[in-house]
Amino acid sequence: MNVDVDLTPLREYLSETGLDGYLIDDDASDADQRYVSGFSAPDPYQTLVTASEVHVLVSGLEYGRAKSEANADSVSRRADYEYQRLVAEHGQYEGKIRTLAAFCREHEVSSIAVPRNFPTGTADGLRERGLEVTVEPDGIVTDVRAKKTDWEVEQIRATQRANEAAMARAEELIATADIDDGVLVRDGTPLTSERVTEEIEITLLRHGCGLDETIVACGADGADPHDRGSGPLESGELIVIDIFPRDKDTGYFADMTRTFARGDPGEEARRRYDVTLAAYEAALETVRAGVTGADVHDAACDVIEDAGYATIRSDPNAETGFIHSTGHGVGLDIHEQPSVSPSGGGLEPGHVISIEPGIYDPAVGGVRIEDLVVVTADGYENLTDYRIGLEPTAD
Repeated sequence: MNVDVDLTPLREYLSETGLDGYLIDDDASDADQRYVSGFSAPDPYQTLVTASEVHVLVSGLEYGRAKSEANADSVSRRADYEYQRLVAEHGQYEGKIRTLAAFCREHEVSSIAVPRNFPTGTADGLRERGLEVTVEPDGIVTDVRAKKTDWEVEQIRATQRANEAAMARAEELIATADIDDGVLVRDGTPLTSERVTEEIEITLLRHGCGLDETIVACGADGADPHDRGSGPLESGELIVIDIFPRDKDTGYFADMTRTFARGDPGEEARRRYDVTLAAYEAALETVRAGVTGADVHDAACDVIEDAGYATIRSDPNAETGFIHSTGHGVGLDIHEQPSVSPSGGGLEPGHVISIEPGIYDPAVGGVRIEDLVVVTADGYENLTDYRIGLEPTAD
C-alpha cells in the first residue's frame, strides 16, 4: 500500500504516556493493521510502532511478500525467534507469546499501548512475560485514517468508478425489463433482487472489486434501510439499490445508493423522492472544512422536517421518516470516522464521507440517495459521477 502514513499523533501519545511502543495483533481485515503496516495477510501478524520506526512480524509464508510490500523499517520472521521450538516446548499459545515478547525486547520495547480490540489472551500473556500493556482508549490510528491522502482519495475514486459500472448494470436490467402483471420480467422469468445482485457482483469482479452483500430492496423491503431485499421486483414500486464494494487490491471501499421506480410509484412516493433529493443537496451545500458532521446532518433534517416527515432529530424513536444519520466516513472500512450524525465532530480537508439522506415507510417504500465526497477547505469534491433520477434508463 502506497499511502504515506503519518503516525505523529500516535507517537505523541507514546511520548506523553511514557510507553515504548504500540502493538497491533490482527490480520489485515483490521483496517488499522492494514493501514499502519501497509501489508495485507489473511492470518494474524504483528505490527510494532516505536518512537521512530515500524516493525512487522510475520510467518515464513508471508515473509517475502511482506519484505517487498510492507511500509516498515524492518520485517522479521517468527523463525528468527525460534517460534517452532517454542511451540514444540510450550504449546501454540505460549509459543506465540514468547515469540512476540522476544520480538518486542529486540526492539527495546518493554511497555506497549494496544488498540481497544487487542486480543485479551495476547495481552495477558505478554503481561505474564513482564511487558506492561496499556489499552489506548481513544482510537488514535482510526482518527489518523480518517484524513485521507491524495493517493487514498484516488483509490476510493477508482472503487467508485467500479461501483458506477455496477449501478449502471443494475439500472439497465430494471429499465429494459418487460412488465407482466405488475412484475418486472427478463427472458421470460421474473427479475428478482437476487438476480440483480448477482449481476452487480459479476460487474464488480470484472472491475477488480468484490463485496459481501448489497441492497436491492423493492417496496416495503426498501423501507428498512438495511434489508437486502428478496424476490421479484415490481412495477410502480420504489427500488433502493445500495452498493458498497471494496477493491480487492487496495482494500478501499466505495459507497453509492440510487432509488428507481419502473412505472409510476404514486404521488406520495414521488414527493418523498423530491424531498430526499432536496435534503441531499442541502447537506452537500453545507459540507466544508470547519463545519461539523452534526451541521451537515441538521441541514438534511431541516429539509425533511419542513416537508412534514419525522427524523431522528425530531423523534429519536421514529420508525418512519428519516431514521438514520446523514453519512459516515469511508476508507479501509465501509463505516469509519468521521460521523455525519447528531454527534458528528469537525470535518477536515481529506475526510471522505457519504451523504445519504432517506425517507422510509413500509406503506410507501424507501427512498435513499447517496454520493461520496471528499471534504476540502472551502467545500467538497464529489467522487461520484452518476446521474440522479427516479426513472431508470439504459444509457
